[in-house]
Amino acid sequence: MAKMRKGYPSDVGDEEWEFCAPYLTLMKEDAPQREHPLRELYNGLRWFVRAGCPWRMMPNDLPPWHAVQQQTQRWLRANCFEHMAHDLRVILRLATGKNALPSAAIFDSRTLQSTPESGGRAGFDGAKKRKGSKVHAAVDTLGHLLALKVTAANEQDRAQVGDLAKALHEATDGNAELTYVDQGYTGEKPAAAAKEHGLRLEVIKHHEAKRGFVLLPRRWVVERSFAWAARFRRLARDYERLASTLSGYHWLAFASLMLNSLFPKSSCQARGEDSAVITHSHNKSSMSPTVFGLCRSDSLARARNALQNPLITLS
Repeated sequence: MAKMRKGYPSDVGDEEWEFCAPYLTLMKEDAPQREHPLRELYNGLRWFVRAGCPWRMMPNDLPPWHAVQQQTQRWLRANCFEHMAHDLRVILRLATGKNALPSAAIFDSRTLQSTPESGGRAGFDGAKKRKGSKVHAAVDTLGHLLALKVTAANEQDRAQVGDLAKALHEATDGNAELTYVDQGYTGEKPAAAAKEHGLRLEVIKHHEAKRGFVLLPRRWVVERSFAWAARFRRLARDYERLASTLSGYHWLAFASLMLNSLFPKSSCQARGEDSAVITHSHNKSSMSPTVFGLCRSDSLARARNALQNPLITLS
């Protein structure tokens, strides 16, 4: 029997866990080789990514660091957090009255400072004057993650359009038609790479005579998404030896953000005051019974059904 402990702000709530469990259960809960409750392992991972500490400095009242790390690698190899984020995005879009699959997206990248662990695959970003890794992301117009790629910081944004467009095409079943980008994506090659997957790039340019910070249409959405991710201290720099691990932690962070949007009451009970630090503009009270029903025990099947049926309505 697991010993009782005082909860951390990052702990998963009861309703959140009811949603997450089908995605994270790779073998039976009562399997003989399982020594720690799956929920506690997930709590340990959420604390680790949110707090950003080294593995060996995890609190003693959570499962041992090596148990959390090993289970994390199993989840990352199975793309559990990516699948969870895709289904959560569908539910949140339906909750706001939008189609399940977006028709527009925003591309951008951010550069993370390297560390000794990630220095072997780091590059130098001449524009940011920083050595590290570059996270290329595609988000929908609500800021939810659609696709992600990690490269060395010296890689050009325009060179990643083909891979991002392919991932976006798969995530939206070809429903995406338009992508908003900044001036770093100009040129014939990125436009041609996007066109191969049925996408049209629309470059949002700066004003000619700007002074200070200028809020650009559509472009601010992806910047806000990067700001959300930066609140997870493990993502403040690139601490990972593998790019795939850094990518997986981003999917986990965005899945956590969307869970906090779907279950605000559950989140507040589990997380205390810190639950209000990172939140979307959605509210559970604004959901119809049909959409909120997706968040119950049959959430996995219904969410995947919504993925297959973009014409599902809220009536």
